[in-house]
Amino acid sequence: MTNADAPSGLLAVDSGGSGLRVAVGTVQRGALAQRASAEPVRTGARGIDPGHLMEQLAPMVRALTAETGVTGLDTAVVGAAGLSTLGDALRTELPGALAREFGVRKVALAADAVTAYAGALGPRPGAVIAAGTGLIAVGTDLTGWRRADGWGHLLGDCGGGAWIGRAGLEAALRAHDGRPGGSAGLLARAEEEFGPLPGLPGKLYPRADRAAVLASFAPRVAACAHDGDPVARDILSAAARHMAESAAAVCPTTGEPRVALTGGLFKMGAPLLVPLENELAQKLPHAQRVPADGDPLHGSVRIAADLATDALTLPGDGTMLYVVTKRGITLVEDKPPGKHADHF
Repeated sequence: MTNADAPSGLLAVDSGGSGLRVAVGTVQRGALAQRASAEPVRTGARGIDPGHLMEQLAPMVRALTAETGVTGLDTAVVGAAGLSTLGDALRTELPGALAREFGVRKVALAADAVTAYAGALGPRPGAVIAAGTGLIAVGTDLTGWRRADGWGHLLGDCGGGAWIGRAGLEAALRAHDGRPGGSAGLLARAEEEFGPLPGLPGKLYPRADRAAVLASFAPRVAACAHDGDPVARDILSAAARHMAESAAAVCPTTGEPRVALTGGLFKMGAPLLVPLENELAQKLPHAQRVPADGDPLHGSVRIAADLATDALTLPGDGTMLYVVTKRGITLVEDKPPGKHADHF
């Protein structure tokens, strides 16, 4: 086998609030094996901690290369939550660390919304709604990226899991107080979940993971809506409206864009999906609704395969999708959007 025929090793990473997922494979065969860690990468004063990421990543990659027999990891793609606003240290240090540790020559650092997009739609124009604890919509016409929401549970993430859970708990508290807009069904479910509601603020407010706690109540809201509770139904209808508004804000207005959904929130099923489909049909009548091809880790694999073969058409920039290549001992930043630098 000549060097030109040798498989090109790929490393794909999905780093988020629930931990780290890593896959190793080749351009020819895709992902061959993967590992996961439930420990999220730390975020501190410098943003996402590249040292902590490498501490977790290195042993997982060594185990995966031993399992798969893949050597020569030429290309790596790291999708990371918070990259756009918290990724300065990652962009500065991680490409060099990957080159030293594994010999990686091409690196793409992507916002998790971008890997979610790539996993769902691949290199096609459109919009993707990514919904879990939070919510963000991202779209592209393949010349640039647009994003809507994703501002966290205090300032936005409208329609996401924490938003739905908070609205459900507010309705429960209204019923507890005897105020209009309350739901006896949500009150009963909230007490099953959290105990007597007067103690809820003391349990919730001090917690660093309060967004996740709020989101844990979202399935209860969906169950209540499924049982016919009008307040719960209104909450999910409002969530669907927020989601569709975000998608409409980022979706290309011309051509034949596609729209897909990705994320665990959509496992709630019909109580959310039915009103969402109606909202999307009204707000994006020119867009084709399609099922997501895969998840964000699948998106990292897709981007890695395209980057390895110089076929990457998703637009690159300094925040959403940041690409560097190695020439000799120097890692150099991608300059033209969507094309990686090939000489310096």
